[in-house]
Amino acid sequence: MTTYATLITAPELAALPPAGVLVVDCRFDLADPMAAERLHAEGHLPGAVYAHLDRDLSDLSKRGQGRHPLPDAAAFSALLARWGWTPALQVVAYDAAGGALAAARLWWMLRLAGASRVAVLDGGIQAWTAAGLPLESGVPARAPTRVEARYDEARLAGFDVAARAKDDPAMLLLDARAAPRYRGEVEPIDPVGGHVPGARNRPFADNLDDGGRFKRAQTLRQEFAALLGARRPADVVHMCGSGVTACHNLLAMEHAGLAGSRLFAPSWSGWVGDPTRPVAQGDA
Repeated sequence: MTTYATLITAPELAALPPAGVLVVDCRFDLADPMAAERLHAEGHLPGAVYAHLDRDLSDLSKRGQGRHPLPDAAAFSALLARWGWTPALQVVAYDAAGGALAAARLWWMLRLAGASRVAVLDGGIQAWTAAGLPLESGVPARAPTRVEARYDEARLAGFDVAARAKDDPAMLLLDARAAPRYRGEVEPIDPVGGHVPGARNRPFADNLDDGGRFKRAQTLRQEFAALLGARRPADVVHMCGSGVTACHNLLAMEHAGLAGSRLFAPSWSGWVGDPTRPVAQGDA
């Protein structure tokens, strides 16, 4: 069976043998955290389990790590075990936001845990239904497995790394939030508007075309290369509001053949959790 490591189309997913695939519905609504789970029960891709951003892909009990702290590897392992995951399965994550909430987050977490057979459904559930493919209702049952995943800490960057962005030209801190939030003109969620000094803006929405699908790999490579300059992908650290949409930029870079960048998981919400940390506004 063909392995998909970044993106998969709806027809490609439909052609895979169901026994070899774990499909995960990652739809989420920040304004109504339980809404997407209800939608999942009403209709989802055949066999899909549900991943709740707050409950499954975050540990909200952690303090000082932003609005969506990463769960410990043990908790993530338990989740994967409940889903019946094994390394031989092709995982396909989807949402209704072009991968931004929170399919790319699950993709990146599985990569962090060493999985390679994981992809995001390009275009999300909209692409599936537009192709005339069926949905099913109910909550599917899967036989549990035993999982002991470990995170690759080298893929993570801490507050100390983010703090270097202003004075270290060798690194590139990319903020995936929309430009008005990056500039501090509006801030609908966090207590302070603006960005980490030295960070550059690459809104995750720039990865998608007008139809909500990822741009061609060559186009993405050209766009990110213009930001990188002489830097390597390993010199790039991604952030956003809470470490979710930043994963969309990680996915876009890897799809473009630019693998090796890191995530500053606490992101802006974690940065401003300490009022002594500096804040920049505008385009500087």
